[in-house]
Amino acid sequence: MPFGQRSQHMVICGDDGLAHRLAVTLDAVCGEAVTVVLPSRREGHAPEIAALDRDPRSPVELLVAARPDEQTLRAAGAERAAALALTYREDQVNVTAALLARTLNPTVRLVIRMYNRERGEHLERLLDRAVLGLERTDVTTALDTSTTVLSDTDTAVPELVAAAAVGQGHTLQVEGQVFRGVVRPARTPPRSADLATLAVLSGAHQDDPASEDSPETPGEEGTQLLPDTVTSYHRQFTHGRLMLEEVTHHHPPEAPPRDRRNYGAWLRDRLAHLPWKVFLSREVIAVFGALAAIVLVLAGATALAEPGPLWKSVYLPLLDIFTMGDPATDESPARRVLQLIAGFVGLAVLPLVVAATMNATDAFRKASVGHPPAEDMSDHIVLVGLGKIGTRVLAQLRTTEHQVVVVERDPHARGVALARELGVPLLLEDGGAPGVLDRARICQSKSLLVLTRDDGENLDIVMAAREANPQVRVVMRLYDDDFAATVSRTMRASYPDATTRSRSVSALAAPSFAAAMMGRHVLGVMPVERGSLLFTVVDVAGHPELEGRSVHHAFRENEWRVLAVGPATPPSSSSSSDTLGGGLRLDRPGFDWRPSHGRILRAGDRVVVACTRRGLDFLMTGVQPHPVDPRA
Repeated sequence: MPFGQRSQHMVICGDDGLAHRLAVTLDAVCGEAVTVVLPSRREGHAPEIAALDRDPRSPVELLVAARPDEQTLRAAGAERAAALALTYREDQVNVTAALLARTLNPTVRLVIRMYNRERGEHLERLLDRAVLGLERTDVTTALDTSTTVLSDTDTAVPELVAAAAVGQGHTLQVEGQVFRGVVRPARTPPRSADLATLAVLSGAHQDDPASEDSPETPGEEGTQLLPDTVTSYHRQFTHGRLMLEEVTHHHPPEAPPRDRRNYGAWLRDRLAHLPWKVFLSREVIAVFGALAAIVLVLAGATALAEPGPLWKSVYLPLLDIFTMGDPATDESPARRVLQLIAGFVGLAVLPLVVAATMNATDAFRKASVGHPPAEDMSDHIVLVGLGKIGTRVLAQLRTTEHQVVVVERDPHARGVALARELGVPLLLEDGGAPGVLDRARICQSKSLLVLTRDDGENLDIVMAAREANPQVRVVMRLYDDDFAATVSRTMRASYPDATTRSRSVSALAAPSFAAAMMGRHVLGVMPVERGSLLFTVVDVAGHPELEGRSVHHAFRENEWRVLAVGPATPPSSSSSSDTLGGGLRLDRPGFDWRPSHGRILRAGDRVVVACTRRGLDFLMTGVQPHPVDPRA
C-alpha cells in the first residue's frame, strides 16, 4: 500500500506528553491515521489527545482502556495496523503489550519506550527474530517490520546538542553524526557547514519554520520543498532558505593528548588553579586566630612565671596545649598551674582546630577535583547537569568545535569521570548557588544548557543566567510539556532579543518515535512550515530514478534530493551495525555527505535522501506519484 495514504493505520498506547506529541506528529506532519489508547479521558494529557479526536479535520480516534491487553489491542485495530507505539512509563506494561501485539500481528512495526536499555536490547532482538522466523514472511516485509526500542531521553540528545551549539532547528542523526535544519535569512551567504538546500521558505516565515505559529504564504511565494538550483539561487535574495547543516563530526571525542615536553608547564598551570583559598576561609581563620591569641596569652604568663628566653615562653605553652610536654612536677607552682590551664584550653580548642582543618581539606579535595575555566575563555557552552542526558550531551558536544564548561554538584555523577577524561573545565558546585555561573564565565559564553532533574532548579538557573548575560542562548530541559511551553513564551516576552528554548523531553523525542513507526527506512521527520520533509536511506540497485544517474540528475524537484552516498551492505551483515532513531541499521564505512554532483550512482551504493511524502511513496513502492503539489 502506498506509504503516504491515510489507510496506513497506526496505534499509540499511552496518555503522557510523548503520546500526545506523537499523535500530533503522525497526524498533522506525516499524514497518518492514528488510534490512541487512553487509560482515561481526564487524566494526564488525555484531554489534549481527546481534543484531536473532536477536531473534524483530524482522523485521530480514541479508545479508553485501563490496560493494553489482548482485547484492547484487537479493538484498537492492532491486527491490521502498520505500526504500534507503546509509550507507557512502566517497562513491564510495554513489554507485555509488545509480546501480545507481535502474536496478533507478526508484521506490525513495534516502537517501544523502555527505560532499562539492556532489557530493551534483548526484547528488540527477541521480537525481530520472531518475525524473521516466519515461513510466509518475504525478505522485503521482514526488513520493513521492525522492533525499535527507544528511550525518550536518548532521542532528545541530538536536539539539545544542536540547539546549544548552533541554535534552533530540527535535527537528523546518522551514524553518530548530528545534522540540523537551519534557516538562512535572505541575502545570507552560504557557510562551510551547509550541505544542501532543503526548502525555500515563504515570504512571511518565522525564524523557526517548525514552530506551531509559523505562517505560510500560498502560491509562488509559498514554501517550496527541495527546490531546483535556479529557484534556490534567485529567491535567496528575497526569501529565507532552510539548509541542512553539519553539527558534529564523525570522529568520537578523544581526551586531549598530554605532551611530556610540556608536562612541567601543565603541572605548574594545574597547581596554580588549585583552590588554595579554601584554607583562608572565615572558619579556618577564626579558629586558628583564637588559638594564636590563647598561645600569646599563655606565653606572656609563662614569661612572668618562668623568666627565660622568648622562644621557651612560646614553646612550653604549645607543648602543654597539644599535651606533648612532660608533667611539670619538679617546677614551680605557677608553672604547674599554667600547664593545667593550657591542658584544659587544649581540650576545648583542639576539636575546633581539627574540625576546621578537616573541613578545609575536604573542600580543597572536592574543589581540586574540578578544573575551573581559564580566565580568557569565551564563546563557550556552559553545561549544567551531568546525569544520564547531560553525559551523552557532553560526549556529543565534544565532537563539535565548541569549548564546554561543565557544572555539576554531585562529585559521583556519571558524567564527572567523562569530563575529567576529556579535560573539560569542571566546577563541582551547585549551579544555582551565587557566583557559580560567574566562575563558569557565563558572561563570556555563547550558550547555556541546563539539564538537571528538577524543573524548578532549571528555571532558577536560567533566570540567574539571564540577569548576568541577557544575550546568552539558553536551552533547558523540562519534564512537563505545558510548563515548558509556558516558560518558553514568558522568557521570549521578557528577553525578545535572546534565544530561549525550553523543551520537554517528550517534544524532543516525538519525531524519532514517529520516524521509527514509519519503518526502518525512515531516519527522521523535519517539519517545514505547513509541510514536512522525511529523510530515508535507499539502496540504489533496482531504482531507475537512481541507478546509473549522477547525483545531479538523480534529483527530482519537490520530491527528493540525494544528500549522501555510501556503500550498500547485504541485510545479513549486521554484526557491526549502528542502530538509528528510525530503527535502521547502517554498517560502516559511513556516508560521504559531500558527494560531487557528477558522481554516478551504482548498484552497490546506498544513498541518504531528503524527500516529501509523495517522493517517498515512489522511492519505496515504485508507484508513480501524483502531479507535483509544492505544499506536500
